[in-house]
Amino acid sequence: MNKSELIEAVAQKSNLTKKDTDACLSALVGIISGALSNGEKVQWTGFGSFELRQRAARKGVNPATGAQIDIPASNAPAFKPGKAFKDALNK
Repeated sequence: MNKSELIEAVAQKSNLTKKDTDACLSALVGIISGALSNGEKVQWTGFGSFELRQRAARKGVNPATGAQIDIPASNAPAFKPGKAFKDALNK
């Protein structure tokens, strides 16, 4: 499912216009991104939690040349599904 299919599905379920649904989903992503960039954890009871995890610097290999490269430390978003969400998927 891509973004436009998601917007259409949510619009149908919520009786909102596609334009309003797109604005709502874009706002949700923006709020979650902003919270994570501020070091906050976003918890959604029954669905899961989003947090920022730090990845250490490491060595890598350029697949085109085989040369060893340094990969700098970075932050990566992570999602941990909640129990209710996992249970719904494993009926």
